[in-house]
Amino acid sequence: MSDLGDFTEFDADDSESSTATEGATADDADDEAFEEMDIEPSGRDRGIGVLSASEGLAICEDERETCLRAYVTVGNRSDVRIGKYLIVPYPDGERLFCRISALEYAQEFRADDATEIHARRAMRSGGIDEQDFKFMATLEPVAILYGDSGSGSDASDDETKRRMTDRVPKPETVVRQATDKSEIKTGLKIPEDGVFLGHLSVGGEKVQTAAEPPTIDYRLKDDYEAGDPLVFRHTLVAGGTGSGKTHGSKNILRQYLAQDRSYPIEGDDRTVSPCLVMFDPQDEYAQMHDDGDLPESFQRRCEREGIACGGHEDTTAFVPSVEGASYAASHHRAEQVEFTIPFSMVYSNPWLIAGSQLNDNQYSALHYLLDRFQQEYGDGGTYDQFTTFLDDPALKEELDESGRVHEATFDAVKRRAYGFGGVFDQDARPITDMVSEFVRAGGISVVPTYHINDSRSKTTVVLALASMLVDEKLSNSPRYDRIKETPLILGMDEAHNFLTDADNVQARKVIGKFTEAAKQGRKERLGLFLITQDPQDIADPVFKQINSTVVLNLGDKDAISAVNIPANLESKVPYMEKGQMVVYSPDNSEPVEIQGLATCVTKHGRE
Repeated sequence: MSDLGDFTEFDADDSESSTATEGATADDADDEAFEEMDIEPSGRDRGIGVLSASEGLAICEDERETCLRAYVTVGNRSDVRIGKYLIVPYPDGERLFCRISALEYAQEFRADDATEIHARRAMRSGGIDEQDFKFMATLEPVAILYGDSGSGSDASDDETKRRMTDRVPKPETVVRQATDKSEIKTGLKIPEDGVFLGHLSVGGEKVQTAAEPPTIDYRLKDDYEAGDPLVFRHTLVAGGTGSGKTHGSKNILRQYLAQDRSYPIEGDDRTVSPCLVMFDPQDEYAQMHDDGDLPESFQRRCEREGIACGGHEDTTAFVPSVEGASYAASHHRAEQVEFTIPFSMVYSNPWLIAGSQLNDNQYSALHYLLDRFQQEYGDGGTYDQFTTFLDDPALKEELDESGRVHEATFDAVKRRAYGFGGVFDQDARPITDMVSEFVRAGGISVVPTYHINDSRSKTTVVLALASMLVDEKLSNSPRYDRIKETPLILGMDEAHNFLTDADNVQARKVIGKFTEAAKQGRKERLGLFLITQDPQDIADPVFKQINSTVVLNLGDKDAISAVNIPANLESKVPYMEKGQMVVYSPDNSEPVEIQGLATCVTKHGRE
């Protein structure tokens, strides 16, 4: 047993003094041993985070196997959004341009936070410690940028260029937000010049850069240096009620009527400004004549950014004269000119009076009857004379006995050809006598049909005029050189009412005509500008020829599916605010989201 010594001489004061001294010494040692250190790395942070290879780092031909993830540091997490554009540099100066496709929190330490204790602790605390979690951004490669000054082997070339992604960046490479306008435009293949549509945005917020102005303008190619102008490759604007499609369409169409915009004529040394012919069922586009209430600051901004602004003085409303319909407009100051559709236009387009249910045999009979009528009455024959011609029982008997037209077929044609008396040969100048006024370089010709209550008459007027323009554009021996030689933009609001696919002669003829126009538009300087809230109803042969699709808010699933935009943008469409657009134009840029001008550059609205 060990000797514990004699405790009889124990002095409590000495012990306390000794203990206190030892304690002070220990405390001093502890203070020195546990002095807080600065754990922040020296220097200044660059970018928003770094590439992580913890789960692999790969760029593959099959995009589903691509794995590109970045760790986002705590101070940058609140600014990161899905869809934002990032730059990842390579050691030789090339840069990977990419977008954020997913964001994810992951645990930094192994722990189960799905417990009662964790939940109640979190509910009573003031917030979370971000350093306890990883914040990972999944990146979608878009393109590799190269050739900028000082960039690798292409250092001699100051122009930034792009190519497909063909190399993987290094682990722990610093990732930064794309803030250079040239980098972003090159990465997304957005042209520097062209027709202004809006400003690049992500989630409804305009992309900001270090340039002045800080926004990035989105434009459609409009010259022949890199192919045909996209106006002649056709445009579709799709949006639901209240989405701002008329407002946005006015802003886009106004850019095509800018003073300095013209196109060369094939086989000629001249350049000619385009003419816009706009079929307007809601009587809104004649307002493009007027300036509207434009703030001075807005006008200065448009001037700085090269955006055509203000009313277009050379705007005329060509009002169709239809029996029982009168037009009176006080909401615009454009000149109003009345016209009528002459029956002679039916000779080249018999389907205009074919009704909706003629079969092929009956349509052939109608064609024969029109030829016979033209031989007897000439080009000046009227619709009333044609119906009188059909009422002749001797004609019906003659054609039946000769086997040319069966009497039942004759009766079917006669029934369906009736009912157009209010459309043709009214008390106004024929449109065929006004072609030089209707189609004029640098002018806007609006055809309002809001005042026509009968849908059959309205459709006949629009298709008669549109067919005349298309036929003359495509003809090798045109009757009207003015139409042939003038670059033409054929605008059609509520296009689904006129270009819908259906199983009847009239629909097939219309679709065939406009499909051919769309195919040959580039060569003939003819561009279709179609506006609709039901894109799924546009006939497929016409829809396939559309190169530029502008999509605003749509709530209908079938409509959203019909516009055929990438899935990541398709999911945003039902939630977009007024003026937000998705632009899908493969020959112009990557699919992007843009924000249109909040102010209409011409008058808009009935206030």
